[in-house]
Amino acid sequence: MIMGRATAAGTSAYAAHFTDLSANYRPMIGLATSSIGLGTYLGEYDEATDRAYGDAIRAALLGGINLIDTAVNYRFQRSERNVGRALAKLIGSGEIRRDQVIVATKGGYITFDGEVPADPRGWFDEHFVRTGIVGADDMVDGSHCMTAKWLATMLEMSRQNLGLETIDIYYLHNPETQLAAVSRADFLTRVRAAFEYLESAVADGKIAVYGTATWNGFRMPATDRTWLSLDELLNVAREVGGDDHHFRAIQLPVNLAMPEAVTLQNQTVAGGRATILQAAKAAGIGVCASASLLQGKLSRGLPEVITGAFSGLVTDAQRALQFVRSTPGVDCSLVGMKSVEHVRAALETAAVAPAPLDDYLKLFQRS
Repeated sequence: MIMGRATAAGTSAYAAHFTDLSANYRPMIGLATSSIGLGTYLGEYDEATDRAYGDAIRAALLGGINLIDTAVNYRFQRSERNVGRALAKLIGSGEIRRDQVIVATKGGYITFDGEVPADPRGWFDEHFVRTGIVGADDMVDGSHCMTAKWLATMLEMSRQNLGLETIDIYYLHNPETQLAAVSRADFLTRVRAAFEYLESAVADGKIAVYGTATWNGFRMPATDRTWLSLDELLNVAREVGGDDHHFRAIQLPVNLAMPEAVTLQNQTVAGGRATILQAAKAAGIGVCASASLLQGKLSRGLPEVITGAFSGLVTDAQRALQFVRSTPGVDCSLVGMKSVEHVRAALETAAVAPAPLDDYLKLFQRS
């Protein structure tokens, strides 16, 4: 296990090293965070992709990107293992210090071990049901669980895969999945049990902070069954951990095709309506935007209003990424990068200052 965690001093020293990326770093959860983070969701379950991710992670960390985002189920644990191997090499060689790097991962979904087994149901029963980790009523949609016992198992798996004593941000992965099967009252009871476990994991030094990584929950109107209320989640966190609770970060999609975080006032702040980004800012919650390029769908063919809005950039992929990192309230824009070329393009974007607010808002006025 690599000891330690990301610190304010370590991440600030990291940011100060990249003088050509002065517009790239932002405060988030008490750390200096690069405005672009490396995501590890996509890719085949093979050694070639493993090597490509290893090279990309190395290029990112040595180039100025200090937030790596993954999940235990990404590529059936292979992505976490790629991150762990890359960190071990860089930290072991002294090229990077542990306190300079922010590592985020997630738990909630079923995962296999590196590949799909010949008998997936039998493998799951053998490893999780017969061992008592999962009960008959714990799973939702045949794929999602967030009991304390499941999260403890997934967190330990992630710590071993990553080789880290402490994970900087641990997300409850798409908790809104549960709302398709249980009432909101039962859902909040399940959230409470999960948060109680995660607060204990903080006390044990296994994670630094926790949060929720969502897909639909924060983008839905309040009338939707799968809608998530940040206020409700914070109330549960306060009930469990008091005013010094460690619910400190959220993740949700923000991109040109999914702008609800900017346009939809589906949250409550001081009795008034607010967007999720406004609500998170008011509560001091860090925000990482996922799917910045919508898995590559926004990397080409953007309309002229977009291409003309962001100067100093060459490709549509860079412009789409610049849109997200220019969004008020977004601390880090996550991009899947499994090649050194992807990292170089992202770093070129990071070297350009985000769009001024007035220019950014004009995109919505014209649409």
